Amino acid sequence: MARAMNASRKMQALDALESNVRSYSRSFPAVFSRARGSIMLTEDGRKVVDFFSGAGTLNYGHNNHRIKAAIADYLASDAVVHGLDMATPAKIDFMELFNTVILARRNLEYCFQFTGPTGANAIEAAIKLARKVTGRQNIISFTNGYHGMSLGAMAASGNRAYRTASGVALSGATFMPYDGYLGPDVDTADYLQKVLADESSGIDCPAAILVETVQGEGGINVAGREWLQAVQTVAKSAGALLIVDDVQMGCGRTGHFFSFEFADLSPDLVVLSKSLSGYGLPLSMVLIKKEFDAWQPGEHTGTFRGNNLALVAAMAAIDLYWRDEAFGLEVLRLGEFMRHRLETIAVKYGNSFAVRGRGMAFGFDCQMPEIAAATARGAFERGLMVERCGPVDQVVKFLPALTIDCETLDHGLEIFEQALNQALKRTRSS
Repeated sequence: MARAMNASRKMQALDALESNVRSYSRSFPAVFSRARGSIMLTEDGRKVVDFFSGAGTLNYGHNNHRIKAAIADYLASDAVVHGLDMATPAKIDFMELFNTVILARRNLEYCFQFTGPTGANAIEAAIKLARKVTGRQNIISFTNGYHGMSLGAMAASGNRAYRTASGVALSGATFMPYDGYLGPDVDTADYLQKVLADESSGIDCPAAILVETVQGEGGINVAGREWLQAVQTVAKSAGALLIVDDVQMGCGRTGHFFSFEFADLSPDLVVLSKSLSGYGLPLSMVLIKKEFDAWQPGEHTGTFRGNNLALVAAMAAIDLYWRDEAFGLEVLRLGEFMRHRLETIAVKYGNSFAVRGRGMAFGFDCQMPEIAAATARGAFERGLMVERCGPVDQVVKFLPALTIDCETLDHGLEIFEQALNQALKRTRSS
C-alpha cells in the first residue's frame, strides 16, 4: 500500500511539474524504477513485459549486463566522455570495428559523420548534404513516412497532426505513394519514375529520395524487394541521392544489421540512431559514400557528436552480436514465431485484422483506432507495454528486444490476445 501511495504521489508531481507535451507517461501511467532484459519494474511492484523497447532504442534489452560492463570499465578509467569531434581512441576504435565487422562484410564503403544525438539530427544532416551535393532543393519522401520532429525532417514526414504542430509552412519535400499505398495492382515506383522523367509533371528534380524500408510510425508498412530496387534505380537515373532512414529499423530489427540488405541496395546515405549505441545512450550518424562527402570542415556541427560512452557501448554490442550470422538468424526465427502467433490471433478474432512486418517489427492493424487504443490500454493493465502507430493510431506495434527469450515473448503475446479479446467484447457491447 505504501509503495502504491508513493508512486501515486510521484505521478501527481509529474502532472504538476512537467509540460503538457509529455506523451509516453500518459500511455504508460506508472513510475518505472528498474529494468533488465525485456522486463520493467514499477515502483508499486508491478512487472511489465516490454514490447516497446524505447521506440526501438533497446534492441538488446534493458541494462544488457555485458554492454554495461564495457561502459563501467570505460568510466572507471577516466577516459574522455565528451570531446566534440576530437580524436579519441573510442571513436577511432568504433569506426575501425564498424568498418570491419559491419561494412566490409557487406561490401559497403562509407565514411562516418557523427551528428547531434537524435535520429532527426542525422536526417537533417543527410538532407542538407544531399542538397549541397546536387545543388537541388526538392526531397522526395513517401506517404506515411516519418523522419523526426525538427523542421527539415518534419517537412519530409507525412503525419498531418505532427506537421500542423510545427506552426510554420513546411516546404522542400514532395510526397509520393509508398509501396502498396494505391493497392496491390499499382506499381508506385513506376509512377515515381514517370513523374520524375516528365518535364511537365510539376515535380522539381530531387536532391534525394528518402525512404524507410519498413515504415515504423506510419503503421509497419513493408516495402518489397523489387519496389526498393526500382526506387534505387529511379534515384540514380534522376541524379538524386538515395537516403535510407534506418533509425528505427536498423541495427538488426529486421534480422539483418541494415534493413535494406535483403533488397541488395547500396544507398548513397544511410541514417542510423536509436539502437546504434546498444544501451539507450544517444548516438546518431550518417554513413556517406565517399564521392558524396562534400562537407567543408565545420560546415555541419553540434556540441554532442559521437559521445564516446555511447561509442564504447556500440562496440560492445557489435562484438557481442554481429561477429557472425547467428544472432540475425535467431531474430528471423523469433520473428516467424511472432508472425505465426499474430496471424493466428487475427484469424481467430476477425477477418478485418491484418498483420504486417519483417524480422521482429510487427504491426497488428485493428482498422479502428478505438479498438487499438483499448487493446493497448488493456495490455498495459495486464502487464504488457505496446505502442500504437499508423495514420490514426489504429495499429498496435510490436518491437520486442531482439534478445528476448521465447517464454517471455510467448507470455507477452498471450497478454496481447487477452487484451484484444476484452477490447472487442467492450466494443461490441457498447
